[in-house]
Amino acid sequence: MIRLYRAPWSTNVQRVTMALAHKRLDHEDVVIAYEDRSPVVAISGQELVPVVDFGDGEVVADSMAIVARLEQRHPDPPLYPPEPARRAELDDFVDWFDRVWKVAPNAIDAGADASEHAAAMDEHLDRFERMLIESDFLFGRFSAAECCAYPFLKYAAGRDPGDDESFHRILEEHQSLEGRPRLASWIERVGALAPGAA
Repeated sequence: MIRLYRAPWSTNVQRVTMALAHKRLDHEDVVIAYEDRSPVVAISGQELVPVVDFGDGEVVADSMAIVARLEQRHPDPPLYPPEPARRAELDDFVDWFDRVWKVAPNAIDAGADASEHAAAMDEHLDRFERMLIESDFLFGRFSAAECCAYPFLKYAAGRDPGDDESFHRILEEHQSLEGRPRLASWIERVGALAPGAA
């Protein structure tokens, strides 16, 4: 049985729950408190969630590394394109999202001046709107790209009242769907497929 170490409202955990749901894989949740990360440290040697224990001695940390490993172990239904060039494009997208897209909201959360970083977030939303011109999904069909981006971009459409994470408030406050109908439709469409993050 796959065991998923998670914390409430985690965007990175939702990446993994989306992949598990898409692949119809049963799993057991181990919910930790942010103030006591000892179960995660004990299983993985580091403090961050998500962590997956595959039950056969393999433990993987980092959300998108887990998604990629789920694909290797359970290839159907797929989350990555079979063509090497398209797979490389999707891998580049995930790398861009984690190394570039996340910079602005993380900087605001750390106390940086919001104006400059909010402008970058706005430009990134325009990129997503363009990516959806020819398809309902970022790479033509539901894929690891949705698992990567949706848990963060969904805040442009609002936030669950029970979710009081400061990072999520920033995502809600500095992302707008005005003038981005394709992105708004994508958030609604993917949201219908995605398990919640609570």
